[in-house]
Amino acid sequence: MLAFLRVKPGGIYVDGTVGLAGHSEAILKASAPDGFLYGFEWDEVSYGLALKRLVPYEGRFRIFRLNFSEAPRVLKEEKVLADGIVLDLGLSSFLIEASGRGFSFRRDEPLDMRMDERLKLRARDLINRLSYPQLVELLRNYGEEPAAKRIAKAIVEARKKKPIETSLELARLVEGVVRRRRSGQHPATLTFQALRIAVNRELENLGKFLAEAPEILKPGGRLAVISFHSLEDRIVKRAFREDPRLEVVTKKPIRPSTEEVRRNPRARSARMRVAERCGL
Repeated sequence: MLAFLRVKPGGIYVDGTVGLAGHSEAILKASAPDGFLYGFEWDEVSYGLALKRLVPYEGRFRIFRLNFSEAPRVLKEEKVLADGIVLDLGLSSFLIEASGRGFSFRRDEPLDMRMDERLKLRARDLINRLSYPQLVELLRNYGEEPAAKRIAKAIVEARKKKPIETSLELARLVEGVVRRRRSGQHPATLTFQALRIAVNRELENLGKFLAEAPEILKPGGRLAVISFHSLEDRIVKRAFREDPRLEVVTKKPIRPSTEEVRRNPRARSARMRVAERCGL
């Protein structure tokens, strides 16, 4: 990622999804001694942990507790243009393993799925309030779930007896109507993906960001987006191809090496696309 962004000393960079600051720290190291980073992190706990991790780089970064879709507005207000922007759309390990908000179908947690707890809508609100047709639409549009009708029907029948409140309840419900995928993917993977995307308005935020991001890049500056499912990747591919302000650098998405997947199995579905801001 650093090589594609061409991180250099003194450059100005944006990390749109700071998480626990892995990319942010790498950028600050590579841009030493005077590079500067603007970071954006929605989750309150991750935001605090990232600030602690980046203490050694004090004075060379600013982290905002905002969604990445706000990055263009903030940089315009700062009157700053970036040399490079990275957007890693993967769900952070903290949110999956330690947030207690029901992101994992392997844990019994409240069915919440908000990346920012200031949001009002929770996953259990959708599961328990949407009509059968609305559930089918959600599962198809945001999860590309082939068994959308069967899952929606099972949800509607189950909630007649009692509300569906936890991640494990929902996972077991889906397991009861969907056979294990040939790929080995858990039956509830696409259902959880669909709910998370809807709760956090992920695709809308991505579209808004991609439409505005070229405005905060210097000529020759690069934008790298790492996506983890086809819905995101198609949006990025189309935006890069159709925006006259951008020139595509990666004709095909860059995938992780075997070694990277060995070190981090969650990276196996990652796809990175890079585009460069055209000269004015």
